[in-house]
Amino acid sequence: MQHPSHRARPLTAPGLPRPGGGGTTGLLPPGRLATSSAPRGNRIHVTVRGELDLASGDALRDRLAEALAASGGGLTLDLSGLGFCDCAGLNVLLELRRRALSQGKTVVLQAAGPAVDRLLGLIGAQDLFSAPRSRRVVRPAAPAPSASKPGTSPGVMSSRSGADSEGRRVAPRV
Repeated sequence: MQHPSHRARPLTAPGLPRPGGGGTTGLLPPGRLATSSAPRGNRIHVTVRGELDLASGDALRDRLAEALAASGGGLTLDLSGLGFCDCAGLNVLLELRRRALSQGKTVVLQAAGPAVDRLLGLIGAQDLFSAPRSRRVVRPAAPAPSASKPGTSPGVMSSRSGADSEGRRVAPRV
């Protein structure tokens, strides 16, 4: 059986140059979107360029869903070539993340342009698309040994030194 990531198709819009390809690498016409993908391990790396809005979002949603289904572990997105992204485009990304999580996969944002960075920052969602961190168990530090004298209770003031059992200076009682 062929590995799912090998069945992935290039996601480049017809008639548009591929990023990094031998064609023209200038800006896309307004309202256009170009995508490309490549398997990398159990993930698929997807590059998106152009403008992500209501009109282009539906086509991108379908392409990303296909790439997600073909991946073993999820998608890595490079959105640094997006010159524009509105709330409809942001919704495409959030839906993609939800779909990935329901399949036990992740969507990691490798790079983003200013438009995507701003939107994610406004809603506080930058961490939703970051690489999963390894979970480290942090053990609480052991309490510091008490400086109290043997046989005294914490918080009891020593009448001779004018300090409590933890060594803090305390005014004598009158």
